[in-house]
Amino acid sequence: MADYPPAALRLVSALRKLPGVGPRSAERLALYLLSAAPGASEDLAHAVQEARAQIKPCPECGFFSEDGLCEICRDKNRDSSLLCVVEHPPDVLNFERSGALKGRYHVLGGLLSPLDGIGPDELKLPELLKRTKQNKVTEVILGFGTDARGETTALYLAKELSALGVKITRLATGVAAGSGLEFVDSITLGHALSHRREL
Repeated sequence: MADYPPAALRLVSALRKLPGVGPRSAERLALYLLSAAPGASEDLAHAVQEARAQIKPCPECGFFSEDGLCEICRDKNRDSSLLCVVEHPPDVLNFERSGALKGRYHVLGGLLSPLDGIGPDELKLPELLKRTKQNKVTEVILGFGTDARGETTALYLAKELSALGVKITRLATGVAAGSGLEFVDSITLGHALSHRREL
């Protein structure tokens, strides 16, 4: 039975490693790149190489940066007493797009997961403690999900940060905006009841 040449199969295989790209999507992308104008695939390859060469973690917070400190860390109008700790750099963009946080960020580089061999030494915890002390942070927001890894990391950080005398907060959990109760699971509904607020 005929199949694509080996080079095309290697391209499909490489594309399948991208997040959210399944077998059919990888095949369609590969076919597009193979049949597109000659410059299209070269432009893509160049853009990937250029991004990989120029984008580095910000030395202060760990977010994406092209030259030295990132845009957020350079912004003097940010509230340096408010620090939001997140798992990965893209999480910073989620908070930024909400427009609700005017503080600074700290990218932890992952979450605690003993089963995966990720302990405190694999994360940027010393940097977090140092920044909290040096910048006179008064509140640390733990911006993690509510899965087991997020909960474990939040409990660990709360213990470590409590010695510094800072206020430690978590993201509220509950019913999503615009959602009907028939679509809400019992755990989420329980969190919503526990964290209800007065009107």
